[in-house]
Amino acid sequence: MSKADSHMSDRTDNSETGSTVNDPDKPQDANHVPVSKGGEAAPGPAPHERIEIPAEIPILPVRNTVAFPGTIMPLGVGREKSRRVVHHVFTGNKLIGIVAQRKSETEDPAPGDLYCVGTVCLALKLLNMPDGSQNIIVHGIARFRIDAFVSEDPFLKARITTCYDEPAESAELQALLHNVRQTAGRVIELLPNVPDEAAVVLNNIDMPGAVADFLAANLSLELARKQELLETFDVAERLRKISSILASQLDVLELSQKIQQQVKAQIDTHQREYFLQEQLKAIQQELGQKDARSADVEQLRERVKAAGMPEAVAREAERELDRMARIPQASPEYAVAMDYVTWLCELPWAVSTTDSLDIRKAEKILDADHYNLARVKKRILEFLAVRKLKPDSHGPILCFVGPPGVGKTSLGQSIARALGRRFIRVSLGGIRDEADIRGHRRTYIGALPGRIIQEIRKAGSNNPVFMLDEVDKVGQDFRGDPSSALLEVLDPQQNNSFTDHYLSVPFDLSKVLFIATANYLDPIPPPLRDRMETISLPGYTLAEKLHIARKYLVPRQLSEHGLTGDRLRFTDEALEAIIADYTREAGVRNLEREIGAICRAVAARVARGARGPIEIGPKVLSKYLGPVKFLSETAQRTSVPGVATGLAFTPTGGEILFVEATRMPGKGRLTLTGHIGDVMKESAQAAFSLMRSRAAALKIPPQELADKDVHIHVPSGAVPKDGPSAGVAMYAALASLFTGRPCRSDVAMTGEISLRGLVLPVGGIKEKVLAAHRAGIRVVILPERNRKDLVDVPSDVRRRMKFVFAERVDKVLERALERASGRAASGRRRRVRAGAS
Repeated sequence: MSKADSHMSDRTDNSETGSTVNDPDKPQDANHVPVSKGGEAAPGPAPHERIEIPAEIPILPVRNTVAFPGTIMPLGVGREKSRRVVHHVFTGNKLIGIVAQRKSETEDPAPGDLYCVGTVCLALKLLNMPDGSQNIIVHGIARFRIDAFVSEDPFLKARITTCYDEPAESAELQALLHNVRQTAGRVIELLPNVPDEAAVVLNNIDMPGAVADFLAANLSLELARKQELLETFDVAERLRKISSILASQLDVLELSQKIQQQVKAQIDTHQREYFLQEQLKAIQQELGQKDARSADVEQLRERVKAAGMPEAVAREAERELDRMARIPQASPEYAVAMDYVTWLCELPWAVSTTDSLDIRKAEKILDADHYNLARVKKRILEFLAVRKLKPDSHGPILCFVGPPGVGKTSLGQSIARALGRRFIRVSLGGIRDEADIRGHRRTYIGALPGRIIQEIRKAGSNNPVFMLDEVDKVGQDFRGDPSSALLEVLDPQQNNSFTDHYLSVPFDLSKVLFIATANYLDPIPPPLRDRMETISLPGYTLAEKLHIARKYLVPRQLSEHGLTGDRLRFTDEALEAIIADYTREAGVRNLEREIGAICRAVAARVARGARGPIEIGPKVLSKYLGPVKFLSETAQRTSVPGVATGLAFTPTGGEILFVEATRMPGKGRLTLTGHIGDVMKESAQAAFSLMRSRAAALKIPPQELADKDVHIHVPSGAVPKDGPSAGVAMYAALASLFTGRPCRSDVAMTGEISLRGLVLPVGGIKEKVLAAHRAGIRVVILPERNRKDLVDVPSDVRRRMKFVFAERVDKVLERALERASGRAASGRRRRVRAGAS
């Protein structure tokens, strides 16, 4: 019995048209059971007051409702036949037969579409509504049975037999009536928001049949069940059915009250927000149902369907959702399972961005963002061309190798912009845990997927440009080797089924364009290096730095400091001076910092009220940047015998390397200093042995080597140095020391030596040549077998420098040492020896 059911026909959603109608003139009479003068309800006329009902009456079919004797209810009238019935009734005796349809969707019911038992009603009032429809208010009088239909047009009319409840007194009937009243009273008490009048009306109805009809009209029952009660003519049987229905409702209400009491006992002030969830949980525990109706579970099921997962992944998600349905919400396992399914739903399984395959447009973007780098741009455009011809091709794994500040990371951003893809970047520097790549297993508290899956989720597409920055700085310890975990990620033949430890299901990474960056290739494990296509980005020349500063760095710094080109201007001479005197790097990062320092100083002047344009020339640089930071010391260092200029390749680019040698009285021992590695020590030993074996050819007295100890030092002792490429420079320094001929100040050299006097090839030629160019070197001695590597050196550098290719050390000394002849050379040699001794 609902709130609405406690009123007598308060709602008419089960009327002919399904509308709700209230009587504006008689709100109380239309909504409550009428009460007679004696205090009893008026379920129908008493035997001596019975209204004379004719044998034939018009029939009004109604939908979704059953009229009972003794009830007053409004009915909506919408169909044409129903309007004819109503018009006939209100022009006649106002008696009408209300019969329920078997199917509510039938618009023009025939006699076979109606139940055989209905209620004779007295039409009390006709209401014309503003929308043109009509409503009538009727009062149920007595049951009737249809014997036969006498007409169907213009409306239904039937011959009926009226059935009244015959008064009968028995102990069983009184017991049934008492039980029904007690149960109904208890139901009314448990129902919320039920007015007290309902219990008063119930207690004032004395006739058993009227009590049964009153309750039947107000119980929440299906149409068929109500029709069954209407067709139950025996009062005792009707009361039994009503008693059974009330008992069932009472059980539900008492159980609901018990559940509410249990829930309230568990809730304190900090748990009020969980009231509804706990109540739902308690209901299911009492009914013995599974906890499979959680809103979280249903919401996740919808998300799983919409995520576009592969079939195997969707099965795993459904399996986890079924497990969630059996886990109590307070269990930690519930939160773990929910997080797992949420991760699966948020991954872009079927979301891809459309590649922009316009080659000309991509070329313009790359040229606008980066100067030169022709080889890199060529490779990217080739990739776009292949994608255009074969869209399902596997993307390459590119690895940009070069010193800091040459634009490796920004180049990746430009590639993403040219392709129209999303860009994500992960810095691998210092990573030592394999779980950072593959994720943690879900057995750990706080487990998460690895950085690969996390960034893919952030990107929101399964084909972004993914930059793995500083791949050469990945470490390893007892937690695993992250570089080994990258082997699957960076293999186009395997990464289509990459399995993260947290997800435990494969994710397709074959559509991702991976780009790795490194400063140095040597620390990268060979298997990982083999999976990547290496593209070298060496340092910039002075001309390239000048162009980059003029086109990119200066405009960016002016914008960041609120200045314009009209307010501040850099001359080319000033930029060249900054490059040569205040920076010494392969990239342009420090150059941009120095330009930014000048912009800050000018911005401070402008903020103080300075007017007019400010021009920065080479003469005013010391005012903003201080004294010159780097001076050319090549000539000074190589002005005495025993000093040679070598070339080295470091993770930060090429560098010049001075090798100093001196001698002192001793027993022919060799000392090495300068924080040099084992390979470099072996090169020094080889150079010393080679010089001793060729002492006669160099015209060095044997006694000089036997009675002197030699010390070779490589300055910048705090910087670790290693590699075989300094062997030639060490040999030249020793030869210069013992022959007394200084090395030329404009010559630098690189190469490995053998004990046979051969000059062997080395790596990093381009970086070493650029370092020599930055240092003002004009002649570079290279191994003959490195002649082919000059093709990578910029053409403007090749034009400004002279290259000497040597197969043996004799040619190295011929071009590296100053010429000396006759007595002057002997005198110089004696002075040098005396000074060394």
